Amino acid sequence: MDRDFRATLTLGSKLSVDGSALYPGNFSSSEFPIVFMGACGNTSELRKIKQKIVVCQDPGKEDSLNDQFNNVQVAGNIAGVFITNNSDVDVFEQSPFPAIFLEQKDGDTVVDFIKTETDPKASIEFKKTILGIKPSPRVTSYTSRGPSYSCPSVLKPDILAPGDSVLAAWPTNIGAAIVNEGLVFSNFNLLSGTSMACPHVSGIAALLKAAYPDWSPAAIRSALMTTSDQIDNTGSPIKDIGENLRPANPLAMGAGHVNPNKALDPGLVYDATVQDYVNLLCGLNFTEQQMQTITKSSSNNCSNPSLDLNYPSFIAFFNDRGAKPNSTTVLNFYRTVTNVGDGSSTYIANVTPINGLKVTVEPDILVFKEKYDKKSFKLSVEGPRQLNEAVSFGYLTWEDSVRKHVVRSPIVATSYKIEK
Repeated sequence: MDRDFRATLTLGSKLSVDGSALYPGNFSSSEFPIVFMGACGNTSELRKIKQKIVVCQDPGKEDSLNDQFNNVQVAGNIAGVFITNNSDVDVFEQSPFPAIFLEQKDGDTVVDFIKTETDPKASIEFKKTILGIKPSPRVTSYTSRGPSYSCPSVLKPDILAPGDSVLAAWPTNIGAAIVNEGLVFSNFNLLSGTSMACPHVSGIAALLKAAYPDWSPAAIRSALMTTSDQIDNTGSPIKDIGENLRPANPLAMGAGHVNPNKALDPGLVYDATVQDYVNLLCGLNFTEQQMQTITKSSSNNCSNPSLDLNYPSFIAFFNDRGAKPNSTTVLNFYRTVTNVGDGSSTYIANVTPINGLKVTVEPDILVFKEKYDKKSFKLSVEGPRQLNEAVSFGYLTWEDSVRKHVVRSPIVATSYKIEK
């Protein structure tokens, strides 16, 4: 979200820098001696200066920040200042000891101060919340990523929603945090994960169900997905923290970040019936007993098995590792969309170019005569039998002639080999 938790490190009476921090305990406002200890790899040396604020420089090696953090915690220093280019410090922020995480440019300011002062001292002010952070939203490093191993033919995940450091109600008899090996109790806690993102999406789905009681779960999912955002609050593609802030692909964020207001007026929806899902289960070769467990029905019609569910996204696997050089293949997807806008409308298809692939839509113009009118189309992806890239992606966008509705679906081409 566009919110960050910070602390301010004040260097003498001259200047201050802000860093990421979520230390939940109380900390003295007094000045303490501050010392630069490089990589902070020697716990014996750290223990000798327990009454000082320790500044550590992350060398950028794997697990180096984790090692530094543990070393300072074990040594029992007054506080730790960690200079790092690691974009994923969330797991360290809510620390059991006073800790602040600085970007390199601010870290350089701190180190220069320590080296130029004869008696360098500093103070730290914790518990600061900053709003309007840019860029946001961003994809966390720990988000659950696709493809789906149980059902590879359906692109997963579906959608991105707020799930990192979300303020949540918390039982008062269970510790919300640890401070200096002691528990802190609270009515609230900052939690992260699917358990936080899911309620956001569920609440929006409930809003849509209240607005459109006759919509199926599939129609609601479609409205959420096709109206989601791929752009952050700086006007750039949403970034992936787990990929060094490169643009996030649909295997990390699905169709995009959920947008409740847009979802209320999606224009078109990709609907699906119970039989469509039965056809999918049949295509996945589920046993009769397994299907009965899922459908609660003793008679399931498997006359038309299909892995091509009428879903608002597309995933194409080009992973024939035994293919001859320069050999190509075409993968076809068949979809039906329902007009949920008022009256007649005309939609025109637009496909984002995907390097090394040819994507076509037939027909590329859909004319709806009235509300709830349905139209079908075929999307074809032509490419090498063995794709060079692990993941390539683009979008199919249906836009109406008056530019009121934009219905966007992700298209993923991948060379991943799904091994069960």
